[in-house]
Amino acid sequence: MGAEWSWDETLFAGASDYYEQGRLPYPEQLAPRLRAALGLDGTGRLLDVGCGPGTVALRVAGLFAEVVGLDADLGMVAEAGRLARECGIDHARFVRARAEELPAGLGSFRVATFAQSFHWMDRELVARRVRSMLEPGGALVHVDTAGAPAGPEPVLPYPSPPREAIAALVRDHLGPHRRAGQSVRGTSPSGEGEIFRACGFAGPEDLPVPDVAVLDRTVDDLVADVLSRSSSAPHLFGDRLGDFVADLRRVLADASPWGRFSVRPPAVVLRVWRPVGD
Repeated sequence: MGAEWSWDETLFAGASDYYEQGRLPYPEQLAPRLRAALGLDGTGRLLDVGCGPGTVALRVAGLFAEVVGLDADLGMVAEAGRLARECGIDHARFVRARAEELPAGLGSFRVATFAQSFHWMDRELVARRVRSMLEPGGALVHVDTAGAPAGPEPVLPYPSPPREAIAALVRDHLGPHRRAGQSVRGTSPSGEGEIFRACGFAGPEDLPVPDVAVLDRTVDDLVADVLSRSSSAPHLFGDRLGDFVADLRRVLADASPWGRFSVRPPAVVLRVWRPVGD
């Protein structure tokens, strides 16, 4: 994880209020693709590790008899429960705990998922513990969103978000180092495949998930996106949060007179790993 960074509970403090609006939605085909790949039929249990506000867990809840989401952030767990109630999903529950605390008495599962979360954990420890919790024939699914969008570059109806200007504004307010909780973190670790193999998994079977070519985003969406991220979470700005948001809105207004932006979603791939020997 890098010598300069260690986890602490403020990593996403305050971000849960902005996550659902700010983050790009997962493709509609995510659940059907997962169902077809794993032969899911509404039985069995899902463990979503680092679930955030239930972004993946709630989207695929209909494929399982029970869904358990695990997250270290109290706000994320509370928001996931709220959204579950709002959606009428009564067979999902959300537990506040670090992934390193697994198995945490949660039992066994047919499927475990990681979506934009594995890089925050003690990856080898968590992978081994999740493997021990999978029932025979079970699978670990890494929802990978790191790939470039597929297909030719489309004509965009609105400007792309001004990512470099946003990053520069965050640096102006928070300093030159990328913040993560109470410390800094320059990069995210890679090499997930080597870790899963070392921990007793075979694979992956890569399953691309089809998606729309372009999404429209409003100024409010992009403000929420920035505030949903660990490197610019609300608590980092202290009593200057309002100043930062005002500056951010000015940057976005300068970039698009329509107040709208076009975004090409990243490629989403389900990387399916199965315990060796199953």
